[in-house]
Amino acid sequence: MLIDAEEYQRILGDELRKLRRSRGWTRKELNQHLQSEISLQTLATYELGTRQCSVVRLVELCVAMDELPQDLLAKVHRRVFVDEPGRVRVDLRKVVADASADLLPLRRWAEDRLRQAGEHGGEVALDLPALERMAELCGLPTVDLIARLRRYASR
Repeated sequence: MLIDAEEYQRILGDELRKLRRSRGWTRKELNQHLQSEISLQTLATYELGTRQCSVVRLVELCVAMDELPQDLLAKVHRRVFVDEPGRVRVDLRKVVADASADLLPLRRWAEDRLRQAGEHGGEVALDLPALERMAELCGLPTVDLIARLRRYASR
């Protein structure tokens, strides 16, 4: 299975931001509850998912917000790896094997992703904006593409 590091980081940041906001805190207020000094810019980049957060720093953030780190990571994991409404999990190897002419743009994309992944698998979860763009590239209605891709489900 492919792990999209950028997506994982973005979702982790989103969950951190939701957690902070659920406490009614600004970033400055969160910073006052932390054991170590972190710049407000660094907190912002964690929440935006543009900067990696060490495990120790993640635990520190969770402890400050009275959240078990494993609970926060479980939320992230569910969002990244479990199908949600509007997301379709696809085995790219099955897409590549489909010789349908109308799926040529999708097949080329899948081949490229598989080359990048190497031996680490060929499974991706596609969200609605990605599905809409792929449908446009293939000249298909989005609902038709989704129906076809469900045949390539990795589970």
